[in-house]
Formats: sequence, structure tokens, C-alpha cells
Amino acid sequence: MLDLRLIRSRPEEVRAALARRGGVPAALDELLAVDEQRRRLLVEVERLRQQRNQASQEVSRLKRQGQDASAQIVAARELGDRIAALEESLRDMDVRIEALLLTLPNLPHSSVPDGRDETENAEVARWGEPRQFDFEPRPHWEVGERLGILDLERAVKISGARFYVLKGAGAALERALINWMIDLHRSEHGYIEVWPPVLINEASMTGTGQLPKFAFDMYKIEEEAMYLAPTAEVPVTNLHRDEILEAEQMPVRYVAYTPCFRKEAGAAGRETRGMIRVHQFDKVELVLFVRPEESYAALEQLRRQAETVIERLGMPYRTLEMCTGDLGDKSTKQYDPEVWMPGQGRYVEISSCSNFEAYQARRANIRFRPERGARPECVHTLNGSGLAVGRTFAAILENYQQADGSVLIPEVLRPYIGGREQIAPQ
Repeated sequence: MLDLRLIRSRPEEVRAALARRGGVPAALDELLAVDEQRRRLLVEVERLRQQRNQASQEVSRLKRQGQDASAQIVAARELGDRIAALEESLRDMDVRIEALLLTLPNLPHSSVPDGRDETENAEVARWGEPRQFDFEPRPHWEVGERLGILDLERAVKISGARFYVLKGAGAALERALINWMIDLHRSEHGYIEVWPPVLINEASMTGTGQLPKFAFDMYKIEEEAMYLAPTAEVPVTNLHRDEILEAEQMPVRYVAYTPCFRKEAGAAGRETRGMIRVHQFDKVELVLFVRPEESYAALEQLRRQAETVIERLGMPYRTLEMCTGDLGDKSTKQYDPEVWMPGQGRYVEISSCSNFEAYQARRANIRFRPERGARPECVHTLNGSGLAVGRTFAAILENYQQADGSVLIPEVLRPYIGGREQIAPQ
């Protein structure tokens, strides 16, 4: 969440920053009004407390002198009742302020390009040349079904639309991708591997910003008040919820694989075929906790680590910087690497790398001491897909398909799939 002190002291600056996203939320004006009312009420409560103290002292004085203090006792009790009522109002206001803060998006960094929507994102990198085929390349769902490694029809029977089943070499390739990505980030990029739960409580979902705004897009187990993980970002970031990290621990880097679950409630009619927009998918996620002054350098490094995965797989990609109109609600700055999909003739998002500054840390109460004995302050958190495994699988089928229907396996993955060089039609 945003810092209330910043909103209170520089409201027009906050208003201008939020306007860059396409409009100032009405919650901002309500927040400022409730906060002003709360501060006035605090002054009144303090004044009444002083009066009650004076009344109590007068009662004590009269009693010591053997005089009647009944009127002063009644007055002190009335003051106590008024204070209690106002304190209840203050608690209600605190709850309302917290609820309003939780709805406000993060402030875009000054370097983020202005734009209305995804059509105005800025391309910042491009790598590799799309392969020239001597046949018409097929989309991955056709390639996979012809090879017998991707079964969409039976997935519908088991679960419904937007699910898939991987079989044989397809299942092995998915597992190889997960293992290789984790090994790469662990051994070369210095991440600590984590295997987190995928059932997550409301406090953790709120801590990373999925709640309250994105509740509609997540699967909830109602009777348990638990959610299925939409991404490993949620459980891994919450590893340090309500903790204070020491300076020598920073930066902290974690890599985790989880299955991910999303309703895709806002995607009706979009990408209904194949593995691109589905309800359950695999992802390898990178999560960082860094000093505030290091977070933007860390974002550039994170982006390169995601791009490196695509490069090692030998697939062309481009990287977009999100404009203000397409920037994630939690992000101050965001890059989306997109892989080339020749069977569809387009680039498809395969990762998203974001700096959240203190937005998540303030919600989840994740702090660090800049030095021993210093006052704790919020860390900056970042995360990025390293990569979305199902989309990587789909991109391999499309980029490495052959005229005879087979698919070559990228060299870096062959040691993870028993030395196998291709998946051939049976």
C-alpha cells in the first residue's frame, strides 16, 4: 500500500502520479477526507482526556478535604463516556483508512512512459531472428496433439475448458523445463530454491496485493478461507511477512516452482485454444528483497535473468516496458519479455518483471535494519517469471517444429530429458 504520510503531506503529487494511470481513484479523496476527520477527532479526544484528568484530580482533592465530589464524579464519568464513543469512531476510521489504502494502486516511477493501454508499451529490447520455415508452421496445440503429447479434449472431460493434459514426452519436457530453469537461477544467478505451499491464507494474499482487488480472479476454498496460489510470488514474498531482516542478509533472492491457478475471469473469448491462457499452469518465479536504493538496478538485473532463459533456449523475443495505462497495479515499473510464436505469427508474453518498491512490504510489514541498531524501514520487493513454463513449452513446440511433424529439443534441455534430441510422431 502507499504511505499515508506521503498522501497526507503531498496529496497533489500523489494525485498527479495516479492520474498518469488513466484516472484518480475516488478512494483518494475519501481517504484524505477521512484522515482529516480522524486527525480533528484525535485533537478533540486529547482535549477531553485532559479535561477528564483535571476532573479526576479535582475529585481526589475534594475527597482528601472531606468534601462532596459527587458532581465532579458524574462529570468525569460523562467525559469518559464521550471519550469512549470517540475512540470507537477512531477505530472505525482506522479500519476505513486501511480499507481505502488497500484499494489504491502503486505510483508509477517517473521513468515509466505515459500511455493509455497496451498499444503504447515501449519496446526496449529485441533478440534473435524469427526462423524462416519452408512449410507453414502450425500453432502449438496442433503440433502437440499430432505428436500425442498434448491432450486438450480429455482435459475438458476431466476439468473443463482452459485445461490441458501432457503425456509421455510432453510431461517429461515440462518437468525438464522446470528443473533446468531452477538450476540455472540457483547456480548462475545466486537464488535460494524454495518449495512453498500452494494453499494460501487471506493475510498472505493481502500482503502481496492480490486482495482485495483481484479476488474475482482467484480460486477460493470458502470453508477454509484459503486460496490456491495464483503465482509463487505470493507464498514466497510472505516468507518474511512481519519480519525484520538484518543488513547483512540483503539482498535476499528466492526461486520457486509452483503450479498456479487463475480463473481468467476477464479473459472471456481470448486465447481459448492451447496453453497460453489457462486456469492451471506451471511457473518458475523469482522473488527479491533489496535495499530501496538498489531496487531499480535489481529490476534491470532481474529482467536480464528472465531474458537469459529465453536466449539459452534459442528463441527470438522482444521486451516491452509497460506504459502507465498497462502497468500492473502493484508495480512502479514493469518489463514483459515476449517470445516469438511462429505458429501464431505474434509475440506472446512469457515473463513479467516488476519493482514494487515498498508497496508490498508496507502491506506485509517486511522491514530491514540498514545497519545494526538502526530503526527498521521497509524493504523493496521485486518479482519476475523465470519463466512461465507452459508458455515456454508452447513456444518450443512452435519454434522447433519440423516439416515431418517432429519437434527438436533445445540443447540445454537434453541432459534433463535423458539425452533425447527430438520428439517424433509415433
